Amino acid sequence: MLPGTAAALGVAVHRDGLPADPLDLTAALGGARRVAVLLVDGLGADLLRAHASLAPTLAALASPAGDLSAPCPSTTPVSLTTLGTGLPPGSHGVLGFVTDVPGEGRALNHVQWGDDPDPMAWQARPTVFQQAADAGVAVTAVGPHLYAGSGLTVAAYRGADYPGAVGPGDLSASVLQRLAAAPTALVYAYMAELDLTGHVRGIDSPSWRNQLALVDRVVEQIVSGLPDDAALVVTADHGMLDVPATTKLDVDDEAYLTEGVRLLAGEPRARYVHAVPGAGADVLERWRGVLGSRAWVAGRDEAVASGVFGPVDDDLVARIGDVVALARGSWAFTSPRQEPGGSRLAAYHGSLTAAETAIPLLVGLGRALG
Repeated sequence: MLPGTAAALGVAVHRDGLPADPLDLTAALGGARRVAVLLVDGLGADLLRAHASLAPTLAALASPAGDLSAPCPSTTPVSLTTLGTGLPPGSHGVLGFVTDVPGEGRALNHVQWGDDPDPMAWQARPTVFQQAADAGVAVTAVGPHLYAGSGLTVAAYRGADYPGAVGPGDLSASVLQRLAAAPTALVYAYMAELDLTGHVRGIDSPSWRNQLALVDRVVEQIVSGLPDDAALVVTADHGMLDVPATTKLDVDDEAYLTEGVRLLAGEPRARYVHAVPGAGADVLERWRGVLGSRAWVAGRDEAVASGVFGPVDDDLVARIGDVVALARGSWAFTSPRQEPGGSRLAAYHGSLTAAETAIPLLVGLGRALG
């Protein structure tokens, strides 16, 4: 999606031989010379359709290419880096919420990432933002002030100026200011609150519905303030689904599952299981036996060959677990001892169900376009 937006602004985007504008956003954006891209964390396409009455501005936007599909795992660090680079996870290397750091005996939580490992080395591919800036486009990424300079920000957004936003009102004002400041501009903005509300309160909650209405208000502010030659593109990183206590399997209580395991990584609906040397086959057999139909369970080689991560570079393969377990239905594989907070959540994402992977692509045009 972002490569197509940049291509519509005249940038010659390079993405490992993949087409620069597969969604034909050049046509959909109607000749816009300034484009804002708003990513709403957790705004699944199915959720938006089910609550369209709470989000009339979003519901009124055009959908030129239908739903998009989030990458695998369907989780924020993976999706943001896929958006920023225009490449699949197997090419950029941010392959999960938490992944093993090969050879170092530790895990990396990508949303708590500072400068170790070095983001420029861990995610070495150039971003679309860099390519757009090199082509003379004024490039901005507007996100929470807290994330300025984080490892994930550097990995996904490098090349863009990052004026930290202190709230939704500041974010919408910053987007419009940056659009107005240059004749050719790409302004990306990220909203985190809907996802957090869903995780903590559940998507079937008054809190989530109220938060969606606030997101719609931000979109209304941006649409109403667009310069005449500007466009807004709205998308998401993933959807989510509620997970009741009855479909949470506590890995800590299943000694059979932890036998031979060196590191449990990933997240509750998208597990990477790293085995102690020589135990990979046994761990795979145990996880398949216990999880059964509750997940797609595969060894690393099978998972890579399936294509769910896109082509995987040889030097990135070890970041994927010896065993991959992607939840089916509403199952989640929690670890209260290792992840006490994450195991108490009401809603999750990460796997391959439509509720998690279907994300919107919505477009609004300035008055001189269309």
